[in-house]
Amino acid sequence: MLVRTISAEVHGRYLIETPSTDVAAPLLVGCHGYGESAEAELERLRAMAPRGNWLIVSVQAVHRFYRGRSQDVVASWMTRQDRELAIADNVRYVSDVVEAVGREWTLAPTLVFSGFSQGVAMALRAAASSRRAVSGAIVSGGDVPPEIDDAALSRVPRVFISRGLHDTWYTDEKFRNDVVRLRRAGTAVIAHEFDGGHEWAPPLVKAAADFLGSLT
Repeated sequence: MLVRTISAEVHGRYLIETPSTDVAAPLLVGCHGYGESAEAELERLRAMAPRGNWLIVSVQAVHRFYRGRSQDVVASWMTRQDRELAIADNVRYVSDVVEAVGREWTLAPTLVFSGFSQGVAMALRAAASSRRAVSGAIVSGGDVPPEIDDAALSRVPRVFISRGLHDTWYTDEKFRNDVVRLRRAGTAVIAHEFDGGHEWAPPLVKAAADFLGSLT
C-alpha cells in the first residue's frame, strides 16, 4: 500500500466580538481545546477581556465532528496522523485569520494569543510564528509544543501559563518543565496554579484578566 498526501483547500470559521468604540483596539485571539467549538473559547475570552475595549477573535479548528451522538458540532486541531503537515496548515490558517481581521478593523499594536488544553499548542505556535509583533500569550491546561525552539519562543515576550492542581492530564512535571523552557528562551513568565482540574476556573479567569490588563 502506498500513502500520499495532497494539499486540500478548506474553509475555517472564526467568531468576532468587536469593541464598542472606533479607536484602534488591541487584539485577543483564542484557540479552543479538543472537542470544543469557537463559541466555548469565545466565552473564555470574554471573561478575561474588559468588555468593549478589545477586539476578540475565537478561531475554530477546521477538523469538525459531532460530539458523541448529539448534533453539537465541535472540532479538533489535529491528530497524530500527518501531524507535521497539520501543524503547518493550522499555523498558516490562524495567521491568515489575524491578517483578515487586520484588514477589516484598525488594530492597536497589542496582540495576545490564548489557548486552553489542545489549543495551548496552537496558540503558542501561532504566537511564535506571527507576522505581527506579539505582546504575550495566556495558556492553560496544555503543553508548550516540543518543536518550538528557544529562538521562536523568545518572540513571545510574556507568557501567563497555568494549570489546575488536580489536572491529571497536564501534570505538575509537564508544567514545571514548560516554565523552565519558556524562561530559558528569555520569556517573562507568570506561572499560575489554582485549586481545580482540567478546566478554565474562576481563579484562573481573574489572574489571566489581570495579566491581560498589564499588556495594554
